[in-house]
Order: sequence, then C-alpha cells, then structure tokens
Amino acid sequence: MEIIARIETKYPEKFGIPRQSGLVKNEGRIIFEKEYRVPEAFRGLEEFSHIWILWQFSEAKRENWSPTVRPPLLGGNKRIGVFATRSPYRPNSIGLSCVKLEKIEFTKTQGPILHVCGADLMDGTPIYDIKPYLPYADSFPEAVGGFTEHLAERKLKVKVNAENFSDIPETIQQEILQVLSHDPRPSYQDVRFTESNTDRMKSNFR
Repeated sequence: MEIIARIETKYPEKFGIPRQSGLVKNEGRIIFEKEYRVPEAFRGLEEFSHIWILWQFSEAKRENWSPTVRPPLLGGNKRIGVFATRSPYRPNSIGLSCVKLEKIEFTKTQGPILHVCGADLMDGTPIYDIKPYLPYADSFPEAVGGFTEHLAERKLKVKVNAENFSDIPETIQQEILQVLSHDPRPSYQDVRFTESNTDRMKSNFR
C-alpha cells in the first residue's frame, strides 16, 4: 500500500495519546503527499461531517506477531486474542480511526489539507486511505463492546494547580484535561500523576 498522507497533531510521542478516536476534542491536519494533492479527488467530501482514517502503527512495528496480547485495560496480565483487541501489535500494523472533518483547506503549497478533530494519532503518522463515515451504515447503537464495556465508568475527575496552566492557552488546557480524564497511564502500573507527568503533558502540547 502507498502512503497518501501524514497527520500533524500535538502528540510527538506515544505518551498521552487518547486511547481511541473521538474521546478528546483535539485538532489535527492531514497533509497529503505531492502526487495526491489533486483537488478533484476531494470533490464532495465537504458534505460529510466525519471520515474514517486508515493508518499505520509506525512506532509499533514488529517482525513477528502473537495470536494473543495483554490489553492494558485488563491490567496487563490477562491474555486476549489479538483480533479481539485494537492492539498495534498485529500481523499488519494497521489502525482505523473515525474523526470529525472540520473543514477542507485548499492551499497553493500543500494542496488540500483536511482539518480534523478527535484523532488518536501521533504526529507524523502515515495514512493509507480516508473514507467518508456513513451514519446509516456505520452506526450501531445496539452494539456490544466486550471487555471495554466498563470504560464509560472509568473517567477520572482531574484537578490541577492553576499556576501550572497559566502559561498556555485555555483551549489547550481543556485538551490536556480531557486526555488526563481518560487516564493515559498503563492500567497494569500503579503510577500516580506527578508534577513531572504534568510538565511532560504540557511540553507535548506546545
């Protein structure tokens, strides 16, 4: 498969990336490779509110794959079949995310740029394809979420010292708080948020 684009986000490393797309109202830009900067290829896309992104786990490649993985949400000890998870360690290191399409910007130097919200991708992640999200076919309110069903109850209430956030814009403050509320720590580690954790998050969002 050919890489058609890369995404620009505020996440320069894996730490702090939202666990799934749509959990955090963050901003990102999809910049296409030169050969795919053809305006006609995007005709009609502005009519859709959301898109699917097919992308590469570029920082989680392995030569060998395992039929089972240890999901952090289960404490890192229980093994689950790899195809029953969204683990990056798969036979093919491919990810799938649904994001909100805020707008399409047509530029002279970089061609069409997709401004998106809710991405769970690291800065520079390679993208293989984009497709429109179809509400009539892609939405299943009655769907069952397996071992992830308890996630809605896991959201944290976050309190921070106002002085720590005084030097960053309010919109970025809200984004950091959203990321922290979904607890980016590995579930199998007894790790407390410290001042160094907060500073690390702040540096990532600059």
